[in-house]
Amino acid sequence: MRWRGVHHVEFSVLDYDRSIAFYDRMFGWLGYMSFWTLDIGYRSTYYMARFPSPHSYIGIQPAKTGGRLDHEARSVGIHHIALWAKNRREVDAFHREFLLPEGLAVTDPPAAYDIYAPGYYAVFFDDPVNGIHWELAYTPRVPTPGQFLRFRKAIKAAQADHPEWADSPEKLALRKLPPRKH
Repeated sequence: MRWRGVHHVEFSVLDYDRSIAFYDRMFGWLGYMSFWTLDIGYRSTYYMARFPSPHSYIGIQPAKTGGRLDHEARSVGIHHIALWAKNRREVDAFHREFLLPEGLAVTDPPAAYDIYAPGYYAVFFDDPVNGIHWELAYTPRVPTPGQFLRFRKAIKAAQADHPEWADSPEKLALRKLPPRKH
């Protein structure tokens, strides 16, 4: 499963019915399928982008305790979750055709984030019921030379603010992890 990335993520939500109504609209706009809504000891609804082939999915279930999330507070827990966009046009259309008409809190409108990766483009927003922070992001499989140069320029600019980056940022970013012990 590691080669596919995250298997699934489940969120506990404050108002299940209002949350499902919101997520049905959001995931429906993005072309996801809702493939399961059951009460098997707990109630949960699931959404998957490439149904029915095995792929990452997101589950929504009722919370038993807790309050609205505040990503700005950076409390323990998930800060935000990013979904893949097909391209930059989808990020812009999602912002224009879904987020704005829904009246959602768009924390960061669509923009290039050159320092994240070559060609990185995203919009950030909050779930109106629970405060879960979301991102719709696009990163090209093969960046253009211009995207790569803007990435390098952004890294160099950030390096000026970080003297601890005396070594190349790439070497610092690609840390060696301990291997599996046999």
